[in-house]
Amino acid sequence: MTVFFIGAGPGDPELITVKGQRLVRSCRVILYAGSLVPPAVLEGHCAHQVVDTAPLTLDEIVALLENAHALGYDVARVHSGDPSLYGAIGEQIRRLRELGIPYEVVPGVTATAACAAALGSELTLPGISQTLILTRYATKTSMPEGEALGDLARHRATMAVHLGVRHIARIVEELRPHYGDDCPVAVIYRASWPDEERVTGTLADIVVKVRATDIERTALILVGHVLGAEGFADSRLYGASKR
Repeated sequence: MTVFFIGAGPGDPELITVKGQRLVRSCRVILYAGSLVPPAVLEGHCAHQVVDTAPLTLDEIVALLENAHALGYDVARVHSGDPSLYGAIGEQIRRLRELGIPYEVVPGVTATAACAAALGSELTLPGISQTLILTRYATKTSMPEGEALGDLARHRATMAVHLGVRHIARIVEELRPHYGDDCPVAVIYRASWPDEERVTGTLADIVVKVRATDIERTALILVGHVLGAEGFADSRLYGASKR
């Protein structure tokens, strides 16, 4: 048997990969993060056991994986977005290695990609930003040295900040000295879900705009001059010089 860590994508059930969908529909056991993965992602499954792991501890999850292994059942371990980003798969994989249980990681569409699509924006533009920084705001989990928001902001690259909308005022204060008050910002709540909500503005006004909504979690903050860019140079990808 194999434990498949599957990226379910940002929420829209049609944004799971073909491989991920095939495994969800064929594995005998499904363990999914119910607080972040919509039930529609599991439609068409024929699993013997389906468990929402949101209320479970790591030990309880590993026990379920051990039991499936003993029965010879493949497991679809379904995570939101892409499991390599803030998916807590590292600790699960470490335990599987200790137990000698095979596993495979199936990537998924990230929340950042879904947010860019919702905005109709390209996150890397010639002459403006060719770098995208994916990070989070330090709360319960501290950041390693050199990865504080202010340190990363010095690059003035496009930035996607996870798990921070409740602290948006602090985030803005750390970003403003580097990006400037006029830098565009977008806060996207539950990108690609039916109740998706977007708030756009600048570092000067985004705090007031977000506080006028009910958005307190499950939102991504995108920051960068690419979001409001006009008159930027064309890329060389389709330039006449390629002929």
